[in-house]
Amino acid sequence: MRQRPLLVALLLALLLAGVIMASLLSGSSEVKAVDILRALLAGADSSTPAGAIVWHIRLPRALLAAAVGGTLSLGGLVFQARLRNALAEPYILGVSGGAAVGAIAGMLAGLAMFPGVALTSFFSSLLVMALVLLLARGRATSRSESLLLAGVMLNAFCSACIMFLLSLSQSSQVHHILFWLMGDLSMAEPGQMWLFPPLFACFFLILIHARPMNLLLTGEESAAALGLDVRRVTWILLGVTSLMVSLVVSQAGLVGFVGLVVPHFFRLCCGPDHRVLVPACILGGGAYLVLCDLLARSLPAGGEMPVGVITAMIGAPIFIIMLWRTRT
Repeated sequence: MRQRPLLVALLLALLLAGVIMASLLSGSSEVKAVDILRALLAGADSSTPAGAIVWHIRLPRALLAAAVGGTLSLGGLVFQARLRNALAEPYILGVSGGAAVGAIAGMLAGLAMFPGVALTSFFSSLLVMALVLLLARGRATSRSESLLLAGVMLNAFCSACIMFLLSLSQSSQVHHILFWLMGDLSMAEPGQMWLFPPLFACFFLILIHARPMNLLLTGEESAAALGLDVRRVTWILLGVTSLMVSLVVSQAGLVGFVGLVVPHFFRLCCGPDHRVLVPACILGGGAYLVLCDLLARSLPAGGEMPVGVITAMIGAPIFIIMLWRTRT
């Protein structure tokens, strides 16, 4: 039983490596697999054309997609465990929208991407998360419906704030921000690698709280009776999740429904144990978004579409089906 998380992680790591390699092979410039392998072995200082394409264009994009996918998947898993709602995820609850508002405000204020825009994005997402929890305390409806209603309402408010901020921006900025809002990975660059150390720290903190997340599935009272400090664990999980979601939103924009599709899939395949689900969502979510980005680059006859379009086309029908099932 203890070897199961390692086995799942190993298999999904191989899958992630495979889709990253497929992403490196795909692009407007045809590069052979052997040239890509040579460029990877030569390191970032490779002076060949293949090395420049791999290290400066394709690999940063694939790694950013993996980071965004793993983060949003793990964020959805945490929200679903803590809120005990299978439909909870950063995009639906408005946390991603709040992070986007903060990121755009930071961009328009001329702040540096890190730490300026990342901080404004984090505090904005944390505020939205707190408002969702506050509004969901109402007794008029069930807690599950209250969370969804609060998330939808705050998502609409965040969208209005985004439109207001865009109306204040210069014409040269509007197109870039609009494309970014749909989930844009085309601007990935080696300079974004600063993103990985804080994300790995967040992943580790959530991983060591896998057992408390299992206890939370039994309910707050049962978890407290088993010795869990529910308030402390809640603040850690929601704070860390808001931080990592805000970091990836500030870099890649709004990529929706990843936190709904991936945790739901692995919960069906691997069961409810978060010691298995946490690494599965990190690695499987990364592979999922790299694959979606590959489709976003390959499907249009010319150019590419935002990856958020692909994830929405897959995730929105799944959300509707899950919502229908919860009401029957």
